[in-house]
Amino acid sequence: MATTKPSSSPNDPLHFGGPAPQGPARRRWMRGLGLVVGLALGLGVAFVALVWRPAHDSARIEAARAARQACSCRYLGGRALGDCEKDNPKGRFPVSLAEDAGAHTVTATVPLAAAQTATYREGWGCQLQPWRD
Repeated sequence: MATTKPSSSPNDPLHFGGPAPQGPARRRWMRGLGLVVGLALGLGVAFVALVWRPAHDSARIEAARAARQACSCRYLGGRALGDCEKDNPKGRFPVSLAEDAGAHTVTATVPLAAAQTATYREGWGCQLQPWRD
């Protein structure tokens, strides 16, 4: 089997115009690459600070509210958990509810963001479990 010499045609899709740059051209290229990487990192930090953290905190509050409300509905009101889901307002986040009947708890979950559990205790009502950071 014969091998062929790589094409040096400018129309070759794998040919990028010659050998890798050397000297000042290489430094400019590396500086540009560093600028792009730095900009991407800066945008990532800005996204976390300005978008993700506040949204995560809001999701946590929404899960806590839904857990306590559903716990009260289920164990104080005596309604089925499926019926209690109707009481949740259509908010910013989709909330799913789960029940542990043996432990008298209801857990509300905002997918990929937060979960909170409320526990029913006789005489105390429904109490939220402490947040885990």
